[in-house]
Amino acid sequence: MERFVLFGTYCKNAISKRVPFRDEHLSRLSKLKDQGILITLGPTKCNKYVFGVFEASNIDDVKKLLEDDVYWKEQIWTSLDIYPWIQAF
Repeated sequence: MERFVLFGTYCKNAISKRVPFRDEHLSRLSKLKDQGILITLGPTKCNKYVFGVFEASNIDDVKKLLEDDVYWKEQIWTSLDIYPWIQAF
């Protein structure tokens, strides 16, 4: 298993636009965390960017996980950049 880091962006007014989808999103993230796939994920304080760390077999698995999320499908997230990550500490 490898680790991957996500850098992404939110749409304008994401706080209000995410409301109808938030419970579904958080429930799914909780399951991914329980499975050991999701290490951490959340917005920056300014709510413009999303940051996450995942553990998976390959980058395509992470990409699919993110594209299956309701925030991507409903365009709450507007970009997703995924990179292999080496955790130094």
